[in-house]
Amino acid sequence: MHVAREAMACRFEVTLPVSDPGGIAAARWALDEIDRLEAQLTVYRDSSEVSYINHHGGEAAVAIEPRLFELLLLSQQLHRETGGAFDITSAPLSRCWGFFRRAGRIPDPDELEKARQCVGMSQVLLNAADRTVRFSRPGVEINLGSIGKGYALDRVSTSLREREVRTALLSGGSSSVVAVGGQDQGWVVGIRHPRRRSSRMATLRLRDAAMATSGAGEQYFVSEGKRYGHILDPRSGVPARGVAGVTVVAPSGAVADALATAFFVGGPELAQQYCSNHSHVLVLMAQEDPSARPRVFGSHTGVVMESLSTE
Repeated sequence: MHVAREAMACRFEVTLPVSDPGGIAAARWALDEIDRLEAQLTVYRDSSEVSYINHHGGEAAVAIEPRLFELLLLSQQLHRETGGAFDITSAPLSRCWGFFRRAGRIPDPDELEKARQCVGMSQVLLNAADRTVRFSRPGVEINLGSIGKGYALDRVSTSLREREVRTALLSGGSSSVVAVGGQDQGWVVGIRHPRRRSSRMATLRLRDAAMATSGAGEQYFVSEGKRYGHILDPRSGVPARGVAGVTVVAPSGAVADALATAFFVGGPELAQQYCSNHSHVLVLMAQEDPSARPRVFGSHTGVVMESLSTE
């Protein structure tokens, strides 16, 4: 059984076992949370809390809702743990490259350098005592698009568990999944191959785990025969290269979402380093080289890999 809602520019869906019809009401209630979160987190509405922070954070400290403050703390932590490959302040770069409005272009060097000066989590000042955020300079802004869908699914999963739904598969579009419990041996989830869109890179069984996929296969532009994807390296200010697609399994949707982006930027070296220092994180990575096999890093107790592409 499926209960769905359109939000955050994608389709959120809760899949329930046929044996649990009572979960439908709980799923509908939980999906209402998505609408509230979009109203809070989006940068495309001037009325959102994040837009208010972006408009006023460069002038004074802004008191924010407690759970949003916790999300900013998590974003700060993940930025630090990934060496800056994950960065929620990279919006000026996306705007500079035209991806913010899906009209890609190569920026002027001076324009790019100006945007880079406004990027970096060191410019986001979080005060835990009074739960405020302030930017160290005007022009800094945050965009939670690379962690927001996973965070929303985490909130939905919490709502379902509070209403005694023990088995459900939650999805936010095709890129973010959270498994609550798991039927039989787990929820079966296929991962589309980033280079061969009609094929699967892998098939997993998930139980009490979150999964996120990151790639630039759909949002890109071509200039003078060179392809530029929408996932930017916040450290250099240019589109990330070398990786075709990344899938991460982690304990939470927010962490999986953020790490998928970070590893797309940082490549196999960052994925390997991170997994060696953090348990319960599994990474599947497809290289841009079509002859290279997908690489696997780390492990997660809530996942069983049923198949992996050999090409």
